[in-house]
Amino acid sequence: MSDYGRDVEFGFSFPPNAADYDQIVRLTRLADEASLDLIGIQDHPYQRRFLDTFALIADLTARTSRVRFFPDVANLPLRHPAVIAKTAASIDVMSGGRFELGLGAGAFWDAIEGMGGPRRTPPEAVESLADAIAVIRLLWGGERNLRYAGRYYRLQGIHSGPVPVHDMGIWIGAGGPRMLELIGRHADGWVPSSGWMTPELLPAAQARIDDAAEAAGRRPADIKRLYNTGGRISDDGPTGYLNGPTGYWVEELTRLVTQFGIDTFIFWPTQDPETQLRVFANEVVPGVRAAVIAQRAGR
Repeated sequence: MSDYGRDVEFGFSFPPNAADYDQIVRLTRLADEASLDLIGIQDHPYQRRFLDTFALIADLTARTSRVRFFPDVANLPLRHPAVIAKTAASIDVMSGGRFELGLGAGAFWDAIEGMGGPRRTPPEAVESLADAIAVIRLLWGGERNLRYAGRYYRLQGIHSGPVPVHDMGIWIGAGGPRMLELIGRHADGWVPSSGWMTPELLPAAQARIDDAAEAAGRRPADIKRLYNTGGRISDDGPTGYLNGPTGYWVEELTRLVTQFGIDTFIFWPTQDPETQLRVFANEVVPGVRAAVIAQRAGR
């Protein structure tokens, strides 16, 4: 596996704590002013301290002008795909095309079940996610009298709309073998996290996505590869993976692009988010962009 040659993008994430709403607005405006590309917001509806992710994104798009947003990732068992499609398209229309859909099959099943959602086995999670992708794409198509008969989700004569104002992606957060194959066959992007998909695991996972994509007649390079990147930019170290100075971050993120096929980094700082955001945007991002350009030109 190597560099897919896609444009490199950078984003930021923060917990959607209701008590931190003022800070969330401030961080979002900083990210927008710093020309970051994306803000990803986790979606855990059962977490009592969290604001609703879709409502928060709709609010934040109205406070910004250029940065794009996505749920990182939407909790399918607690959100019907037809309603996800409607909400996503609505935010995209209202924001002028600045919404992408991150989607997950579910985790923390005790909490999901406690909120009234279904508890699904791994095979059921894969099949329900495939059903959901089909339903969402149909409802973004602008057609009438839509019908779909899946095992988990169905459409029976519904009319689609509103239609997104740009070619919205569906990015899947998952890491199991069957999920990776589903991504290769059907999704527009993959959203692993550095905490559970460490670099040494990336080659096999990427290969599984690529093989499934090619078997389905798709180009692997058309699938976006985002990486939730948790860590800390510091003046010392490195003292652990993604904990170290700016130069270390530039070197490591460049390696993830050119050797491991990642094209987008969503930074999840482990402390002091405002300071970390400024350093990431002002020092790490331009350093990685320059290094990737130089390495690609040198081939």
